[in-house]
Amino acid sequence: MQGFVGDVGDLAKLVMMKEGIREGEHVDEKIGHELADCLWCVLVLSEKYGVDVEKFFTATMDEIENKLNEI
Repeated sequence: MQGFVGDVGDLAKLVMMKEGIREGEHVDEKIGHELADCLWCVLVLSEKYGVDVEKFFTATMDEIENKLNEI
């Protein structure tokens, strides 16, 4: 979990670079790497705690879509 938090922090810095708030090089490649690291952490956590992440992702996206359709 601590690694995931670190990866999210790194991703946040890269997003700020992409938005021009911070300076950096090779941002697109680095964002791709950090997104992959974050996804890996989510998959490891879901496996460790027996969570069917695909099921919950689908259900959550359906909820969001329904809420957006109500607007």
